[in-house]
Amino acid sequence: MGLIGFVLGWAVTIFVVLLIVRMILDWVAVAGGGGGGARVRAFAYSATEPVIAPVRRALPPIRAGGVGIDIAFTVVFIAALILRSLLFSL
Repeated sequence: MGLIGFVLGWAVTIFVVLLIVRMILDWVAVAGGGGGGARVRAFAYSATEPVIAPVRRALPPIRAGGVGIDIAFTVVFIAALILRSLLFSL
């Protein structure tokens, strides 16, 4: 089971990196940094949205004034980190 856990652990690690890329590009867009990295952003969204969307339906964004806080992203990110550590421990 060690090899399977190792390979799956790296797959989840790549997913976590894509989540971080998505997060950074979202922050840059909110800060008014322009639309640079459109291809990278599209790839990060297409790879992560199938996992985040079902969680977002169960946990819709929280409105705080004029800002929406996406709790679904945070839940998926923490769950991926926990899953990653579990897989690498197999």
